[in-house]
Amino acid sequence: MQQIIGFKELKANVGLFAKKAQAGHSFIVVKQSKPLFKISRPVFEEEDLENESDWETVIDFTKIHKGGVPFEAVIKASEALDNEQNSKALKKTASK
Repeated sequence: MQQIIGFKELKANVGLFAKKAQAGHSFIVVKQSKPLFKISRPVFEEEDLENESDWETVIDFTKIHKGGVPFEAVIKASEALDNEQNSKALKKTASK
């Protein structure tokens, strides 16, 4: 069974939810009652780990910063983008 958790709750307890996901639990993360993403343990065979061509790169954070980007920076950028989109939507609605 999947548990629904809030985005703020995930940010505050990311280590706990990572351990639970590793143990086989899955979570739907929501923000303002809207689903954002799902967290679950990946399902693959050991040989799949060796064949990286099966993986699709969505975002390569090592291109942004050598060694990757801290999780907190990704969350902060996500929130800023979300706030910017909300601001644009409000301005568009107000101008009508």
